[in-house]
Amino acid sequence: MNYFHYFSEIEERFSRRRGSLLLLSTLDWALIETWREAGIPLEAVLRGIDEAFDKHDAKLLRAKGRTRKVNGLAWCSQAVMQAVEDMAEAATGSAKTTQHETVESGFEAERVARFLEENAKAIEAAVHTQASASPVLLETARRLRELAEAMRAAAAMPLDELDRTLTVLEEKLFAALMNAAPEAEIVSLREQADRELAPYRAKIGAVQIRQIQTQFLQKRLLEARSLPRLSLFYMGHE
Repeated sequence: MNYFHYFSEIEERFSRRRGSLLLLSTLDWALIETWREAGIPLEAVLRGIDEAFDKHDAKLLRAKGRTRKVNGLAWCSQAVMQAVEDMAEAATGSAKTTQHETVESGFEAERVARFLEENAKAIEAAVHTQASASPVLLETARRLRELAEAMRAAAAMPLDELDRTLTVLEEKLFAALMNAAPEAEIVSLREQADRELAPYRAKIGAVQIRQIQTQFLQKRLLEARSLPRLSLFYMGHE
């Protein structure tokens, strides 16, 4: 499974249709993660983005340029969900989706092992500043080194199984950080997430909003403590 491909294709399509370079926000990345975790095909996301902008462009022509600029990916959320429903009903596009998923990822075993070891080092470096969460940090670093050794073994762990394990480790890390974080910090981050989500609440369901809020909070807590994301997607491509 090529995680980088899923994220980068969505970012590129949104920026191209918007007509100008716009770095995706933390909220946007959280939304993409909820789509990926929900198993929404890349083709459905791209189709939804195109359909949303097609309607926006038509409205722009009728309004003679007075329509508001699109500033966030969440604006396309409703169209993406509609594209998923349309694809399910028509049972089309499955062959193309399979091709996307089976493209060579380039995640060689040795490179994955180095990524795991680098994350272990980063987590160990943060232990002295996160005393309350240090037991979980140390255990996470130990487990990452163990997984790195497993990737160098003759029969390396399948990437999908490895990423599921990394997701569990990250969830445990996040829970420890939440318990150790000051109340004021959590309240402030939730307020920020609510402000950014406010323009899109009419287009996004309640379940998805909760997922995005969680992803947003997780990203911010990790960033503030210089802790890495553990998913294979964050290896990027050299």
